Amino acid sequence: MQANGSAFGGVTPRLTADFTVRRPDFCLHVRLEVGAEILVLFGPSGSGKTTTLSAIAGLIEPEEGGITLDGETVFAKGRAVRAVNVPARRRHVGYVFQQYALFPHLTALENVAYPLRGPERGVRAGELLARMNLTHVAAHYPFELSGGQQQRIALARALAAAPRVLLLDEPFSALDAAARQRMQGELLALQLELGLAVVYVTHRLEDAFAVGQRLAVMRDGRVEQVGPLADVFRNPANQHVAEIMGIPNLLRARVAGADGDGLVLDWDGLRLVVPPQDIATGSSVTAYVRPEDVKILYPDRPLVDAVRFNLASGRIVGSNPHPGGRILQVLLSNQHLIEVRHSSYTYVPLGLQVGDEVRLSLRREALVVIGQA
Repeated sequence: MQANGSAFGGVTPRLTADFTVRRPDFCLHVRLEVGAEILVLFGPSGSGKTTTLSAIAGLIEPEEGGITLDGETVFAKGRAVRAVNVPARRRHVGYVFQQYALFPHLTALENVAYPLRGPERGVRAGELLARMNLTHVAAHYPFELSGGQQQRIALARALAAAPRVLLLDEPFSALDAAARQRMQGELLALQLELGLAVVYVTHRLEDAFAVGQRLAVMRDGRVEQVGPLADVFRNPANQHVAEIMGIPNLLRARVAGADGDGLVLDWDGLRLVVPPQDIATGSSVTAYVRPEDVKILYPDRPLVDAVRFNLASGRIVGSNPHPGGRILQVLLSNQHLIEVRHSSYTYVPLGLQVGDEVRLSLRREALVVIGQA
């Protein structure tokens, strides 16, 4: 197998999807483009992730729209287009289901060979088993295999027919942490080696960071934001994306005006200054600050420029360990909770306990306004 898609006829993988699926209680509208990369579909249960994969694979038919694979239209439906609906078996789409969906009456080798045709199908299936380091279980049935082995068999079967796009639906959710990490490494290596277009569904942010290059955040049947994974996490497009990503310290505030230091927000009585930006006075906005950018002030030290803005007082109501320190929950004077990441490696340990009063600074440069209400 060679890189850059040459194992698949020399065509650079490309998926474009713009379609609508309607159900009595749900409407899904998806618009995506995927190249030789791993695009992660991320969102809560019921947001439409699995339905998106099913439509791309041809397992369900959208009400309207279009899907192309490597420039070939495999689905089209609408008033101004000629109807096309290529059957699933002819789309050359590899699909790895959450529960593997191996045939229980077939051996590992027979499962991998199932999509193949011709006299060399056994040889090709054997090559894929070798690629997955599973030659020794070729004659075993699924019930004789571990979860990780079953998952690799399912992945080998999906690759057997040289797919133009590989779809994975929560593929490693049933594995323990060590097996999941190994499989994530396998997937990254396969994608790089084969130049595959991969769409990977998960509701675990850890999985998204482990394998994804780009992230599409879904909510209620819509793609809320698409972009490089780190960019989406650092700059969520709106409050919904921030909530889905589990970003802490979201706050709703009113723009009180502007001064020489920046835009002034009123957060239920607490004055906050954020970097200058063009937002009208009186507007309601959503902002956030990362826990590591909320600084605990030493009572016996003068304020330096970095922490002279956005001072707040509060009481510690929760404390949980994290690598390198503790996560503190502080109830502020305006009755809002804020999360603080306190490092154990600070110059002077504070010995903070639940019930202690603290003074904080929410770093001005780290307060990010992500949308207007």
